[in-house]
Amino acid sequence: MKVDQKAHTVIIKDTQGDFTSFLMKVTHQYKTFEKQNITIDLSYHSDLTAKDIELFLPLATQHKKAKKSFVIVANDIDFNAVSDKLTVVPSLLEAHDIIEMEEIERDLGF
Repeated sequence: MKVDQKAHTVIIKDTQGDFTSFLMKVTHQYKTFEKQNITIDLSYHSDLTAKDIELFLPLATQHKKAKKSFVIVANDIDFNAVSDKLTVVPSLLEAHDIIEMEEIERDLGF
């Protein structure tokens, strides 16, 4: 697992290729990142399904209640099959754009 800090966002990338252990690591270390916006980079995985990505739903819900952004980057996935409660995008650039928009919305009180 690789963690990069960029301004008010932390990017967590799986470098091992084991999705289950990555999910467990992120869940166990969540307290470390809870005060920042989170981008989960799963672009390394090409065999993920919408069901796999939805395993992040409890963490994403908790994070969004704390008024922070939680964005997942995934390639080769049917974005329509993923729950509306998750923000899933195909690139890190789009994840950054979503977080910036959500920050502006929070600043404006939406």
